[in-house]
Amino acid sequence: MKIKTILLFSAITTATINAQEKNKTTMNPFFETYTTPYQVPPFHLIKNEHFKPAILEGIKKQEVEINAIISNKEKPTFENTILAMENSGKLLSKVSTVFYNLNSANTNEEIQAIAKELAPRMSAHNDNINLNPELFKRVKAVWDNQANLNLNNEQSKILENLYKNFVRSGANLSEANKKRLREINAEMAVATLKYGQNILAETNSYELVISDKKDLAGLPNELIEAAASDAKSRGKEGNWVFTLSNSSFMPFLQYSSNRKLRKEIWNAYQMRANQNNDKDNKELAITIANLRGEKARLLGYDTHADYVLEKSMAKNPETATKLLMDLWAPALNMAKKEAADIKLMMEKDGIKGNVEPYDWRYYAEKIRKERFDLNEQEMKPYFSLDRTREGIFTVCKNLYGLEFTPLKEVPTYHEDVTAWEVTDSNKNHIGILYMDFHPRASKRGGAWMTSYRTQKMENGKRIAPVVSIVCNFTKPTENAPALLTFDEVSTFFHEFGHALHGLLSNVTYESLAGTNVPRDFVELPSQIMENWAAEPEVLKMYAKHYKTGEVIPDALIEKMQKAGTFDQGFATVEYLAAALLDMEYHTRKVAIKVDSETFEKEAMNKINLPSEIIPRYRSTYFNHIFAGGYSAGYYSYIWSGVLDTDAFEVFKLNGLFNKTNAESFKTNILEKGGTEEPMVLYKNFRGAAPSVEPLLRKRGLDQAK
Repeated sequence: MKIKTILLFSAITTATINAQEKNKTTMNPFFETYTTPYQVPPFHLIKNEHFKPAILEGIKKQEVEINAIISNKEKPTFENTILAMENSGKLLSKVSTVFYNLNSANTNEEIQAIAKELAPRMSAHNDNINLNPELFKRVKAVWDNQANLNLNNEQSKILENLYKNFVRSGANLSEANKKRLREINAEMAVATLKYGQNILAETNSYELVISDKKDLAGLPNELIEAAASDAKSRGKEGNWVFTLSNSSFMPFLQYSSNRKLRKEIWNAYQMRANQNNDKDNKELAITIANLRGEKARLLGYDTHADYVLEKSMAKNPETATKLLMDLWAPALNMAKKEAADIKLMMEKDGIKGNVEPYDWRYYAEKIRKERFDLNEQEMKPYFSLDRTREGIFTVCKNLYGLEFTPLKEVPTYHEDVTAWEVTDSNKNHIGILYMDFHPRASKRGGAWMTSYRTQKMENGKRIAPVVSIVCNFTKPTENAPALLTFDEVSTFFHEFGHALHGLLSNVTYESLAGTNVPRDFVELPSQIMENWAAEPEVLKMYAKHYKTGEVIPDALIEKMQKAGTFDQGFATVEYLAAALLDMEYHTRKVAIKVDSETFEKEAMNKINLPSEIIPRYRSTYFNHIFAGGYSAGYYSYIWSGVLDTDAFEVFKLNGLFNKTNAESFKTNILEKGGTEEPMVLYKNFRGAAPSVEPLLRKRGLDQAK
């Protein structure tokens, strides 16, 4: 009797557990086909508790898929090996795409903890694939037999990418070196994640609280209103709070006449993650750089930069560095002239001594007003966020026939986010676009484009992409909508260019789609879009006063154009300094022995960076290279700058909305993704290799050689 009871209880318990496990699986939205409109992620159903089990299940499923490829008794073919690899890991991709995007755009402590816990597991999973000798043997068999396979261009490209990825991931290493490579990858996964989390925490922890209205001298009204609103939201009503968000910090430096407070907020900004606390990144920067160097040497490369740039347009660090140094001399000459002008104006204000970094933006703004009768505050009323967005939509319609329709029924991951359907001139569905504009504590700084679903073909049908633009623009206030600086306008156009690259992709294989291109080519679609923002013809389409609806006056446009190259010495030098710092970290043939502050100082002394300017990103908050995928690749913005200015000349010569040129750019660049070598794609559009001269003219550096 007792035995029967125990068995019955055991059976009930087992059935209950199985039912619970099945219920958990059913309740997890990642385990179901999305039933949302356009099959976008069901953000309204996704909870933090869903991520870990879904990611672990995704890893398990891909392991089964990989084992099926390895155990296939048939001779390795493109279909049963390369295409099978391409199509593996769908669940893992589905979950991790949402998870890591939210970790950047709408994170919390629980998500960050999950990311930290899973980082070594994800690293190990990738290594288990990339370092599997039996899997590599099958891939190599197809690679060696490719001449007999009659592959088309895209098939050849994914075969090449997959084979080289195995080699670059250590497939040819000895077992001992594979073991060390696994250790390095696991350490880097945790270190880079921690580095980025530290910057977010440091940025969020600082606030400059002003209680005396006299200390607001010089600041524009909308910035003061935003600071009052921020103070209220933080429980400090009656005060004004300024933060290290660019939309707060940058205009404070630009307009505050209180030099002491400018210095205070500047030091907080440039010392982020450098406070000798538990959020300090000094050691992490060196650790990450050294781990990358060790990995590169293990794989047979001299340096991490050699490893990275092998797949780029530049091909090697020498070529990339040469471009940076060719621009350094004229940019530095121009910056020195600008510094001399600032010093003269400071002396007029009775300030002796050197120009300090926290002086530059304030006095540059005063000089611009004096020299060109142009005050950025005069421009901002014409650049409301909504009108700028409509202007971008108009540009896209005129160039590519695109329409953007707001979607109310589509779930989003935050109340600030809007969703849009993108269609072509024939009303065909192109994709879904999310836009997320304003800063918050759960979002990292900067601006970026990302994807929730990448375009591909399935059974002859185009699977439409789902992309997102994430920014940190000035918030609206009680008295005015979100008004953008022209720099923010340019950022909006820039990120929209990336979005077009993702949206208009029209390739067969997901791994080649959209922005899956070399780092120094990916910025071409984004940076060329910036050019339309400042064209008088385009300005009149969207730059309208938020109160009166008045189109931006010709006189103001003329001032903007005359001031177009103003302060470009400074802007180019601070960028180049950061790009060269990136190269210094990643061209070392032996481990770095000094601390990051000493390393950075020596690197900047080597190029004679003036004391008035610091690198755009210092070592402890250089997210791009230590946590954002741009290691040995920050130069790519200026590389793409050469491409975009050269390419835009086609439109300047033939008409801003010339249909033939627009169609050529779309079909040769935007639709093609990574299906061909970038220079081949560029020449297919342009008809020739790019020239650096248009970039020098655009920045006014042709006068400063």
